[in-house]
Amino acid sequence: MGLLDDLLGGLAGQAMGGRAQAAPAPAAAGGGSTSAVLMALMPVVLAMLANRGSGGGSPTQANYAPTGGGGLGGLLGQVLGGGGGSAGMAGGLGGLLEQVRRAGFGDHADSWVGTGANQPLPPDAVTQIFGREGLEQISRHAGISQDEASRGLSQLLPEVVDRMTPSGDVPDAAALTNSVDDLARRLGLAR
Repeated sequence: MGLLDDLLGGLAGQAMGGRAQAAPAPAAAGGGSTSAVLMALMPVVLAMLANRGSGGGSPTQANYAPTGGGGLGGLLGQVLGGGGGSAGMAGGLGGLLEQVRRAGFGDHADSWVGTGANQPLPPDAVTQIFGREGLEQISRHAGISQDEASRGLSQLLPEVVDRMTPSGDVPDAAALTNSVDDLARRLGLAR
């Protein structure tokens, strides 16, 4: 789980008044460092996993996505292939995994949930999974280019899904919410 550990280590170093612990990442095509791109995408990914922003969560659930134009609920409904509806398998982690499977990357998704090694996701697969419009909305919401979003999501999705499924199974909604909330707090995205 090196990527998330590097991000968490870098944040810990910054919190202690020092430099980030993680090695500086090379600049991405859009000019931002890889870690900055990943941190811009992290709230969107966490919101996808927890099915946040759809109005279906409890009032105490944090919405991790950055504020700005376009609602996260509409974004999640569009990129996860539905316009709303119930939580459960229609959205959240189950919906994301189903979207990955429908795009032809089921073996990848299964490896992220399973306890073995994670299969990497090629950056061009992200467009197949979310569609051009979905990727454009994700990139706009995160404030990064589509190329940065594609590369970042290809790195984040395997790591974050793996982190949310430590026992090799998709957790129930309450356990997933707790895991997402914990990771968001550790990353400084929620209080």
